[in-house]
Amino acid sequence: MDLQLTGTSAFVSGSTGGIGYAVADALAAEGATVTVNGRSTERVHEAVEKLQAAHPDAEISGIGADFADPAQVVDLIERLGEVDVLINNVGLFGLGAFEEIDDAQWQHYLDINVMSGVRLSRALLPGMLERGRGRIVFISSESGVSVPTDMIHYGVTKAAMIALGNGLAKRTRGTAVTVNTVLGGPTYSDGVAAAIEQIAHAQGAPVDAVKDAVIGQNATTLLERFIEPTEIASLVTYLASPLASATNGAALRADGGVLTTIL
Repeated sequence: MDLQLTGTSAFVSGSTGGIGYAVADALAAEGATVTVNGRSTERVHEAVEKLQAAHPDAEISGIGADFADPAQVVDLIERLGEVDVLINNVGLFGLGAFEEIDDAQWQHYLDINVMSGVRLSRALLPGMLERGRGRIVFISSESGVSVPTDMIHYGVTKAAMIALGNGLAKRTRGTAVTVNTVLGGPTYSDGVAAAIEQIAHAQGAPVDAVKDAVIGQNATTLLERFIEPTEIASLVTYLASPLASATNGAALRADGGVLTTIL
């Protein structure tokens, strides 16, 4: 299916690996001009080279920036220019008892998971509205709906992303700009893969066995396996396309059936 993205410009925050990289790869495959991002300039360069090798005809570039530093975000936005598709993907993930997460950690999670999207959307949405077209997609999580007790700080920030996306969508009324949010489920990202490999090494067990055991602890998953980043990227890329013109202000699930509610 032609998603009609040829000639559009896209920026994907936190896209040197995992879901972000998969989204950048899918957008490039559809003909979009893609700018990737990461904290490490070296990793950004590696991601650009890898994407360019996979899509020789695509225009790929990269900008390094740490979203915990507002000054770096300002510099990134100035270098970025106009963008047709903004994917707010960058985020932190981590377990921790509520009592042990101090104010500094809370603020760090808020800066990365919430304020990154606030700052990028505040800078880029006005241009989209002026041009009368554009897409913003937030990568949230099912944890923003069913907040886990062992990572309340993470779930709260993901809930805030859902609210942010819904509120921004209301500003697009009467235009061809849309703002939507994807609720990802347990995904076999680079970080999760590294953690499972560490556990497998420590236990002297096969990686696949540990992987199955970890996801098997999730009592509500209908998929009964980890989601692949490319599976999240497929939905994100559709929402970034003109074909998704009737979907706005929505939180769409790519959670493998983890959430038990109908809506």
